[in-house]
Amino acid sequence: MVFERNGFSAVMISVDENRMANAASGMAVNDECKLKFLELKAKRTYRYIIYKIEEKQKQVVVDKVGEPANGYDDFTANLPADECRYAVYDFDFVTEENCQKSRIFFIAWCPDTSRVRSKMIYASSKDRFKRELDGIQIELQATDPTEMGLDVFQSRAN
Repeated sequence: MVFERNGFSAVMISVDENRMANAASGMAVNDECKLKFLELKAKRTYRYIIYKIEEKQKQVVVDKVGEPANGYDDFTANLPADECRYAVYDFDFVTEENCQKSRIFFIAWCPDTSRVRSKMIYASSKDRFKRELDGIQIELQATDPTEMGLDVFQSRAN
């Protein structure tokens, strides 16, 4: 319903429409997502974890994991070219002071070629999912591989 007053127009949203918007972002988080993340964070069991949303089950699940020996190229090769994903990457680097460090990156991967509905679901669920993963240090949002190149990781990690 649209109404006008003193030259301003406003849109009223019904309670049902509001409920539907909240339902879209109300994805559950599978327990395995948190357990794998804790293993990556505390034990460094994995180099990366890729998560996907199972729309029919209305939950975020683990899609793939990378062993500690797997590198950045393996990680990017496992991100689908035309589907959205969330990912966590444990990035090792050496500072200018020659200190070995590590940062945990959260990546919201939403390629331009993915379905619009998928982009909307991932965008609306991202903050809630990210809050479930306690210990994320840096967030990246990428629509193509150049937005999450090794140079981007290096510059954001320092």
